[in-house]
Amino acid sequence: MLHPQARALIDLMAERGVPPTHTLSPADARQFYRERRSFTQPDPPEVAEVQDLQAGAVRVRLYRPAASTAGARLPVLVYYHGGGWVIGDLDTHDVLCRQLANGSGCAVVAVDYRMGPEHRFPAAVDDVLATTRWVRANAEGLGVDAGRLAVGGDSAGGNLAAVVAIAARDAGDLPIAFQLLIYPATDMRRGHASHLTNGDGYVLTKDTIAYFHDHYITDPAHDLDWRASPLLRSDLKGLPPALLLTAGYDPLRDEGLDYARALTAAGNRVSYVCFERQIHGFITMGRVLDEAHTAVALCAAELRRALT
Repeated sequence: MLHPQARALIDLMAERGVPPTHTLSPADARQFYRERRSFTQPDPPEVAEVQDLQAGAVRVRLYRPAASTAGARLPVLVYYHGGGWVIGDLDTHDVLCRQLANGSGCAVVAVDYRMGPEHRFPAAVDDVLATTRWVRANAEGLGVDAGRLAVGGDSAGGNLAAVVAIAARDAGDLPIAFQLLIYPATDMRRGHASHLTNGDGYVLTKDTIAYFHDHYITDPAHDLDWRASPLLRSDLKGLPPALLLTAGYDPLRDEGLDYARALTAAGNRVSYVCFERQIHGFITMGRVLDEAHTAVALCAAELRRALT
């Protein structure tokens, strides 16, 4: 059964006439996403330090957790925000990055990668790979430990984290210690059963997914490219340990589960948890969804266990 708090949120959105993302222009959708976050996100917790930096042409934001000491070399999570490769930015995921930093004891570097439709696939992939390499190369100046580097993200960001982990393994020059995959998109073909069963009525709809897809993907053949659909990569051996979360009322649920299964079948260490009563995007909605705090705490605990 859908969690009563999620049901109340969906009903409130309908009552207030919140426009579906796919009815807005990308610019308006981005602004609306930034503005509405205060209604569902908790207040930002205090951290020891926040710095806005440039990794080449890409903006990044460095967080050091509240309990850290000055000068300590911390493990680091490089985090890619969700938003369908079209919306989202450093501010929309600021609270989550602070929560993860404080809960895990790790530094977090959030990445403001390029998005569609202005910059289509594989621009986002190129940016997150380059930025993750930048974090490793500049670890000393950032006060982080390049030997304890994790990647993570939610939704589109989870997709990018999975892709970075594969690309880093292939290149052999970017050791990744852990991957945090929060309801990731893993198959651009959008053919899993949950796209039908959960495709309407639960905030992220099949129409909004198509909107995101079409603003990101230029050529239908790109759906088969593993950099867009990591589930389609034939060789998934030798990847970092992973925590993969899904939500029961999410259109992306089944492709997330299938990716966890594929990683496990390839011999990787994978923990899979489905929040059966929740909707896509729930982990950032701690002001109105109690289980968001449970999910954040789980992610932070697994990061701490893997990296410290």
